[in-house]
Amino acid sequence: MKKESSNQILWYSLAVMAFSTVWGFGNIINGFSEYGGLKAIAAWLLIFAIYFIPYALMVGELGSTFKNEGGGVSSWINQTIGPKMAYFAGWTYWVVHMPYISEKPGSVIIACSWAIFRDNRVSQMSTMTMQLIRLVIFVMALLLASRGIRVLRRLSTLAGTAMFAMSLLFILLMIAAPALTNAEVLSIDWTPSTFTPNFNPAFFLNISILVYAVGGCEKMSPYVNKMKDPSRDFSKGMIALTGMVVLCAVLGTIALGMMFDSNHIPGDLMTNGAYYAFQQLGVHYGLGDLFLILYAICNIITQISVIILSVDAPLRIMLNNVDTQYVPSALLKQNKYGAYSNGLKLVFVIVSVIIIVPALGISNVDVLVRWLVKLNSVCMPLRYLWVFAAYIALKKAGDRFPATYRFVKNRRLGMFLGGWCFALTAYACLSGIYSDDPFRLMLNIITPFILIGLGFIMPYLAKREHVKAQNSGKQNIVGK
Repeated sequence: MKKESSNQILWYSLAVMAFSTVWGFGNIINGFSEYGGLKAIAAWLLIFAIYFIPYALMVGELGSTFKNEGGGVSSWINQTIGPKMAYFAGWTYWVVHMPYISEKPGSVIIACSWAIFRDNRVSQMSTMTMQLIRLVIFVMALLLASRGIRVLRRLSTLAGTAMFAMSLLFILLMIAAPALTNAEVLSIDWTPSTFTPNFNPAFFLNISILVYAVGGCEKMSPYVNKMKDPSRDFSKGMIALTGMVVLCAVLGTIALGMMFDSNHIPGDLMTNGAYYAFQQLGVHYGLGDLFLILYAICNIITQISVIILSVDAPLRIMLNNVDTQYVPSALLKQNKYGAYSNGLKLVFVIVSVIIIVPALGISNVDVLVRWLVKLNSVCMPLRYLWVFAAYIALKKAGDRFPATYRFVKNRRLGMFLGGWCFALTAYACLSGIYSDDPFRLMLNIITPFILIGLGFIMPYLAKREHVKAQNSGKQNIVGK
């Protein structure tokens, strides 16, 4: 009995685990940059209320229902819709990581520049030079991924935890700075106008940034049935998670508002904002660049490992249990380290193109960084669509699938909420495509369509392979 209870996850433990997975300091920076500084608080509260809470609780029901399927999105789709759609769900989950992977080497370059030079000189770099260095870092990470490196994964967990702790530390120390150090900070006007967002076209066109930021809680679904009382504790954990994220978003935005003028937001905030923040924090506490250097070093290690994990893990999720009638056998070839060698080659081709092509039409590093964040906010949420499709199909099936936890028991209400989140995600992906620059607009349109479109080629190649094998078998029989 004692052993059983020791293996059970309590609701507050789940909340902490999910918090470190879903939320990060970069989300606060991006929201502050794109939503008018302190006005971002209202935007965050809105997206939490109408999207994040139902999303998290739907994931809980799906994970509880399919507890023996590993909790993956493709397995949910396989059970509720069918194997063909499960393949496309797995493909989408994998392929939307390509722009994400292409972004991460740039984060390594920026972090290295700040760790060494402690200034924003990376913003003055040529974008072609930036992208070529980015490509070299990516190739090195790809080689490590092909060898199944495990040490770096453990190191990344340590560095990621340290970064997470530093992010929370920044919020607490920055808000406390005036009282503890008599630091001169920007005064905040606490009237409603300071926090009331401008509901203009930009507000709705940038909603993909918010959706992208709060996604990913489906990673917690395998833990639903490991809880002491799944029907109550998971919902408590998700509510606690929401409270923690709301608190972090609000206080983090206020902390940034004490450092950056909401009416004059630096144009390079997405590139250098986190480093400005930690550098200034060190000044307030008389520690020089200590916080800056620690944050930069942690970020270097974390971003390199994120590249490797984002190359390896999604590829394994897609190919480990894929139906061979949808992918050619060549894609399933593994090297002596167990890595999918041809899959890695495909990753190399796709990511290399995403890295090099933008440098042909984007000449400013800060613009390039903002564009990559925007592109990821268009592509990454495409995988969330499958979560809501699975939930709609689950509620449509009625009582056919038993579960220990239900977000809502009413079938029609569940389908409506799933449809609402699906529609909002689809809108965020489509609206995020817009750009007033023709070149970036073209890339925003082409990239997701090509990435998803490639998924239709694989079943065709697999079918050709099967037909060829069948014809070869018939010829051998005739020959005998």
